[in-house]
Amino acid sequence: MSAPFNFSAGPAMLPAEVMQQAQEEFLNWNQLGISVMEISHRDPVFVRMAEQAEQDLRELMAIPENYRVLFMHGGGRGQFTAVPQNIAGPEDTVDYLDSGIWSEFAIREAKKYVKHVNVVAGAVTTEQGKAIAAVNDWQLSPQAAYFHYCPNETVDGIALHGVPDVNVPIVADMSSNILSEPLDVSRFGVIYAGAQKNIGPSGFAIAIVRDDLLGRAQGNTSTIMDYTVQAAENSMYNTPNTFAWYLAGLVFQWLKRQGGVAAMGRLNQAKAAKLYDYIDQSSFYRNPVHPAYRSMMNVPFLLADEALNDAFLAQAEAAGLLGLKGHRFVGGMRASIYNAMPMAGIDALIEFMREFERNA
Repeated sequence: MSAPFNFSAGPAMLPAEVMQQAQEEFLNWNQLGISVMEISHRDPVFVRMAEQAEQDLRELMAIPENYRVLFMHGGGRGQFTAVPQNIAGPEDTVDYLDSGIWSEFAIREAKKYVKHVNVVAGAVTTEQGKAIAAVNDWQLSPQAAYFHYCPNETVDGIALHGVPDVNVPIVADMSSNILSEPLDVSRFGVIYAGAQKNIGPSGFAIAIVRDDLLGRAQGNTSTIMDYTVQAAENSMYNTPNTFAWYLAGLVFQWLKRQGGVAAMGRLNQAKAAKLYDYIDQSSFYRNPVHPAYRSMMNVPFLLADEALNDAFLAQAEAAGLLGLKGHRFVGGMRASIYNAMPMAGIDALIEFMREFERNA
């Protein structure tokens, strides 16, 4: 069997070139005779690597100079707690858009640290599938400390295309869509992302924080999650996840070799369009999301006969198509087609789906 295609939502597949390079350097990084995991994060060689990773990310995303890039712990869930503690006071009001399961988790955490958590709107069910409430129906707070949303809901396959037009700092959980297409970073106060989808290994996170939002942390904020402390210490207040940082740096270099985020965005749009087009023309498969809110990264689909789910998954795995089971909260199937997924993976999935339908 040829190499499998991994459609897992996260931890997700990494570029094959990156994994091969990491394998080759595993025992002898930078000609030092030891692994990158064995060298001090204070060593000048590691510091240079870390600085290069940040510079590459800044170039890829065109991050303005008045933003700090923080390499942190705890994945996206860690940022669910870091955001309210860092940029809102305990008595403040904060606005959250509830567009899916990960938004719900973020809201739940915010309520532990901020007294007034206002849910401005949520997902709705329409004749054309799941959608997000119309912007005109959002109940925004005029004095909110920030507005939080998740542009791409990994579980639900719902995406909000375009940046909301609000008058307070925007915080975006981009765990599943960061680096997938061009973005105007200057529209945001904070962008954060768990690494395990488009960046690197799980447990690692990146936060991009505008300078004017530093220095606001609540008094009981954990020091290692304090944006101001981590900014002052170049993300090395405590020992960072050195291997994850190294792998993220390799991914950034790989992205630059692919032509950057603009080229990746064109490829991602083409991949998603091909898969959605096949699903839409089939009477055997169905996508449950309104076309205007479909994710480019996570494509959920349902079989006409759910009794065939187990057979579909077993046969897909035998064919080298891994990680297609939908999230336990929503069921069905889900193909996560992040940056590392080549077009060949989409073609292989569609051919399998066609053959399965033919034989069902």
